[in-house]
Amino acid sequence: MKYFYIFFIFIFGLIFGSFINALEWRLRQKEQAELDKINLDNSLSIINGRSICPSCRHQLNALDLIPLVSYLLLKGKCRYCHQKISWQYPFVELLTALTFVIFYIFWPYSLVSVGGIFLLVISLLILTGLIALFIYDLKWYILPSSIIYVLFGLAFIYKVLFYFTIDQNISSVVVGSLIGLLIGGGLFYLTFILSKGQWIGGGDVRLGALLGFFLGGPINSLIFLFLASFIGSIYSIILLLTKKANRKSLIPFGPFLILGAILVQLFSLHFRLFIHDMFIY
Repeated sequence: MKYFYIFFIFIFGLIFGSFINALEWRLRQKEQAELDKINLDNSLSIINGRSICPSCRHQLNALDLIPLVSYLLLKGKCRYCHQKISWQYPFVELLTALTFVIFYIFWPYSLVSVGGIFLLVISLLILTGLIALFIYDLKWYILPSSIIYVLFGLAFIYKVLFYFTIDQNISSVVVGSLIGLLIGGGLFYLTFILSKGQWIGGGDVRLGALLGFFLGGPINSLIFLFLASFIGSIYSIILLLTKKANRKSLIPFGPFLILGAILVQLFSLHFRLFIHDMFIY
């Protein structure tokens, strides 16, 4: 039965990966239109617009929209204009599906109750938004506020469910969430002010506040910030050593914040025990 759930979540992840691709492309089109002061037609609406080919803008039919499968059947080309389809599309679909499966396998809370299942579902929705932010920041060096604000709403719902399902101490949930928000957002806001926006952007401040609020508490917030800095430093050193970047190169920090937050969400207890054992011994 467990393998059936894994298969179901994998398919679920492919579908949401396809949604991430569409969301990323449409947000970018909207952003470019606003910069160029062009009015977008309804076909590019994030909510109402139908799926279209990015090259020829032909509306896609159902057979073109099967995640991963359509890409393979079409041999990576549009059915209508025969232009190559970016490898990003199947990659993001597969990445999202695999991340969903990992989230399910290492989920730290019980899935016996209905509340526990809903907690996982809300977490997967939040994960979808975080992957969208990850891809967008990696490609365009921007963290869209619209996604972050939606995730704040989902994080609030997560906290309510967390209270009823896991920790029925209202002060612990509320205070922990606020402390996490202040640490995650406060440290980045201070950095933003001191550097006058040269080191990090406003999107990093909002993302830090969101992730701190979602993870809750000072320990989780500090661990995810440490992990983000550590992973980001390793990545930057590799780029410098391979001469793919220099000291003046712009490297987005959002993806590392998201990686750190995901690791803490899944392995918070392990990190806490590791820190405890370090101080004991």
